[in-house]
Amino acid sequence: MNPDQLKAEVLAALGNVAPELDPGTLDPKRDLRDQLDLDSMDFLNFVVGLHKAFGVDIPEADYRKLGTLDACVAYLTAKMPPS
Repeated sequence: MNPDQLKAEVLAALGNVAPELDPGTLDPKRDLRDQLDLDSMDFLNFVVGLHKAFGVDIPEADYRKLGTLDACVAYLTAKMPPS
């Protein structure tokens, strides 16, 4: 999966927890929680959505590595098995 496909899947997972998300206004370098006003349960649901979409285990210790859209894509790129 290329980075653009990964980004699209991450945005889809975000859209499931933040239906008001407008991907065009999302700054990929800013904290997702701040931009989308996500609480801890929203963020947990987002991480669960990433797990379901990609089949990648994301330990709680790594949640801080998913703070921005760019960080999510980088993290998942590193965790995905080679295709």
